[in-house]
Amino acid sequence: MYNAAGTLDKDQLITRYAPLVKRIAYHLMAKLPASVQVDDIIQNGMLGLLDAITRYEEGLGAQFETYAVQRIRGAMLDGLRENDWLPRSLRREMRRIEGAVHTLEQQHGRQPTERELAKVLDMELGDYQKMLQEARGYQLVYFEDFGDDDDDDFLERHMIGEAKDPLSLLEDQHMRNTLIQSIEDLPEREKMVMGLYYEEDMNLREIGEVLGVSESRVCQLHSQAIARLRSRISGGREATARRRPQRATAA
Repeated sequence: MYNAAGTLDKDQLITRYAPLVKRIAYHLMAKLPASVQVDDIIQNGMLGLLDAITRYEEGLGAQFETYAVQRIRGAMLDGLRENDWLPRSLRREMRRIEGAVHTLEQQHGRQPTERELAKVLDMELGDYQKMLQEARGYQLVYFEDFGDDDDDDFLERHMIGEAKDPLSLLEDQHMRNTLIQSIEDLPEREKMVMGLYYEEDMNLREIGEVLGVSESRVCQLHSQAIARLRSRISGGREATARRRPQRATAA
């Protein structure tokens, strides 16, 4: 992969790893609504590949393909965040689901069923499941997206400040324990979907074949699992904030 001058041959690397960009893009598309164009995802991924080539030449020691995958996926996700592909109305509806999950779980001491959630949201079960399917991109979870204001704009939701640093949240022992326990408490089929998707790297169609259900049903189960996890994590974050001492501000 090096040319006569002893540097990485960019053209050769681009040709070799362009299929990798497409493979990552189509895997990511399984998580996104139909309004997202795969060509846009691929274009952003190619920019990530070029960035990986440039940065790798600066002396990073990791294996190139491993490093390139990180840069490619990062560029794709950055492009999605900039475009805010999930409609605000759907975000608002998903927050309603999260609120209903929290309320019913507090009332009954267990995870609510789909029928219970649909009832408390005053929706037919079919309409509720359709909304879950439409929210298939909701699994791209932003820890800074747990604000209370439904009308805040995208940049405000994703602006990372001292109080909303995702790294700080992940490093917090209580938050980590909350996430682990939340996954463990998921209904069995939803927990299986999460395991097959994230640990076994299976796509929605393959998971449907394992569970004996349609791909759209797997999508519904996945979106509902994410709503449950977001509800738990949001509650855990609030509890953590209440326990932390207030920091003194400079005069």
